[in-house]
Amino acid sequence: MSAYKKREVEGGIYAVRCVASGEVWAGSSPDLSKIQNRLWFTLRQGTNTHPSLQSTWNVHGEEAFSFEIIERLDAEEIGYVRDRVMRERLIHWAEHLRAVRI
Repeated sequence: MSAYKKREVEGGIYAVRCVASGEVWAGSSPDLSKIQNRLWFTLRQGTNTHPSLQSTWNVHGEEAFSFEIIERLDAEEIGYVRDRVMRERLIHWAEHLRAVRI
């Protein structure tokens, strides 16, 4: 079995920040190891589905953005429980960071 299939998949909450505008976006992902690449790819292509994030990226450019993992969730949780916890934690962090949820 390949190392890729054996790797631990960590879900959780992340934040995307624009230092130029001070804006913050918060999101959740079942696989934190892949989400930044996915976001940056869609932003570079101009196809991100979150209008405020895409327009801020278009104005300020990639160099103005940072990505950070805010909270890692316990991988032991069963799917539907993990999904509920992830939604609750995203709401918490979006409020705490005054972020737009994505």
